[in-house]
Amino acid sequence: MTTVGRIAGVSQATVSRALSDPSRVSPETLEKIRQAIRATGFVPNAVAGALASSRSNLITALVPSITNIVYSSLIQSFSRVMREWGYQILLSETGFDAEEEEALIAAHLSRRPDAMLLTGTRHSPQARKMLIGSGIPVVEVWDITDTPIDFCVGFSHVEAGRAVARFVRELGHDRAVTVTANDERARRRRDAFAESFVQAGGTTPVAVDCPGAASLAAGRAALVEALEVHGFGRGVVFCSSDLLAHGVVSEAQVRGIAVPGDLAVVGFGDQDFAAMVEPPLTTVRVDRAELGRRAATALRARLEGNDPGETVIDLGYRIIRRGSA
Repeated sequence: MTTVGRIAGVSQATVSRALSDPSRVSPETLEKIRQAIRATGFVPNAVAGALASSRSNLITALVPSITNIVYSSLIQSFSRVMREWGYQILLSETGFDAEEEEALIAAHLSRRPDAMLLTGTRHSPQARKMLIGSGIPVVEVWDITDTPIDFCVGFSHVEAGRAVARFVRELGHDRAVTVTANDERARRRRDAFAESFVQAGGTTPVAVDCPGAASLAAGRAALVEALEVHGFGRGVVFCSSDLLAHGVVSEAQVRGIAVPGDLAVVGFGDQDFAAMVEPPLTTVRVDRAELGRRAATALRARLEGNDPGETVIDLGYRIIRRGSA
């Protein structure tokens, strides 16, 4: 700051005031300081500024996967809104492991963020203790619960699973396979689907669980298992993601199995490619962009000391019927 001040022809104290509160210096002086900063490549110490002001203007966010568009699109929407309000986003990938999430929560809290976004509402007891003890606003997304840490924005995975079961039974399917990635929320959808499917008169679904994250390869392998191990020949395949559903359809096409003639396939997430593949995927749509915007709006209210209103914001979901079912 001494060098910047020397170039701009002002004191170090004036530079400090300009960085912490630009309104305290004249526009002409502020422009001189900004020119000096550009000339020197000076990067202000945000940590020191945060210690002085008790605000970091940093929002941290934890998502299971940064490559999955389900999460990346809602974070993109959330980040865009928060940046417009002067906040920056620090993003980390947790996978689907509660211990990894707990470790990352501790690491992020050590950065003293002003607020935090988390994916899901089920965290380890220690993670909840740290979050509550931090005293910062916390928004949980992609799920809802009656007991949020602060507030949550999402939808009911159980109700979504039940709705798909009713939907496919109304189409006349009495046999089903569930293909599920290693994700606690996906397993809740699977279990709710299976229970409702049986209650509606269907047979107990065959459960094929994928050991890792969703992928085309995992979807293809899941259909092979359903056909060759479980003897599944006709009915509906409910997948925990559109990626898995696309893999199931691909394997069916290689084997000459008609979709939806022999197998109906339902995905989840309505990813960008879902309407473009052949046949187009029937899926469950959640408005990810709106989810990100609502999370940002509610979080801003808390950061400004206002009541965000609802602590549980249920955005719901829609079943989009296309050519695969």
